[in-house]
Amino acid sequence: MKKSVLLSAPYMLPFLDRFSPVLKHFGLELIVPEVSERLSERDLLQYAGQFDGAICGDDQYNERVIRACLPRLKFISKWGTGIDSIDKKFALSVGVGVGNTPNAFTLPVSDSVIGYILTFARTIPWMDRAMKNGEWQKIPGRSLSECTLGVIGVGDVGKAVIRRARAFGMNLLGNDIRNIEPDFILEQGLKMVDLKTLLSQADFISVNCDLNPTSYHLINADTLDAMQPQAILINTARGPVVDEQALITALHNQEIGGAALDVFEVEPLPEDSPLMKMDNVLLAPHNSNSSPQAWERVHWNTIRNLLNGLAIDAADFDEIIMLNS
Repeated sequence: MKKSVLLSAPYMLPFLDRFSPVLKHFGLELIVPEVSERLSERDLLQYAGQFDGAICGDDQYNERVIRACLPRLKFISKWGTGIDSIDKKFALSVGVGVGNTPNAFTLPVSDSVIGYILTFARTIPWMDRAMKNGEWQKIPGRSLSECTLGVIGVGDVGKAVIRRARAFGMNLLGNDIRNIEPDFILEQGLKMVDLKTLLSQADFISVNCDLNPTSYHLINADTLDAMQPQAILINTARGPVVDEQALITALHNQEIGGAALDVFEVEPLPEDSPLMKMDNVLLAPHNSNSSPQAWERVHWNTIRNLLNGLAIDAADFDEIIMLNS
């Protein structure tokens, strides 16, 4: 019996004509569901027992789903880096492998963070809006060299953000639950501080940590209260790191200066969210990873991880990639 793969990664679906022949070359049959943003538990349970491997986005592979897919399911290949939507611990305990692409979107995500910082510091969209409304209004801006950046999570993306911010002359603060390499701290002029100190001193706060039990709602009513009134919160990590309702309250009460959000607790962001109508908030649809070259690398790495996870001989994989790139 041929092995089947449930392919639901949204970024790959528009290019199935490229990937389907490759997967078929390696003896894999495809099951392709309709996907908007991700598959829920209920969506996945409809396919339980029908596939040996999965290529997924942020689909909800929790314990119930994985258990229902046994004994056939052998490997889950995640498109991208974050695997917080997959119960990896349970998966491994029942012999289901999990693969991803670490450090996949470091460059585009860190570029996005700097873009948000520049946008707020130089008040670009607000001046543009005023001009187009017929107002000659000189809205005050700041030089980045006058500002302090606090980075929560000094991993691959956090480090890339820090390197970029240093080039603009920003004062740099970092916070992480693990020890950061001394040479990086020295080279970047970075000061590692506790979370409260970072929040109380930073003009811009970039959230770049993973979503895990220690980071869930790390930004909440108490931590928001510690921020300066002009401070801008930037979240390009995972939505649930920020308590969204607490953030909405802080923004509404002008307790902080604004926010730039690429990720949300519920995605897509509901149309009735108060964030949609706030002038001091910049929103994006979980798109800071946007980069044709990065996507291309992740597409093929996700397939490679799947083949390896299913113990399929892929000696000619690189040759196949060249023919389909």
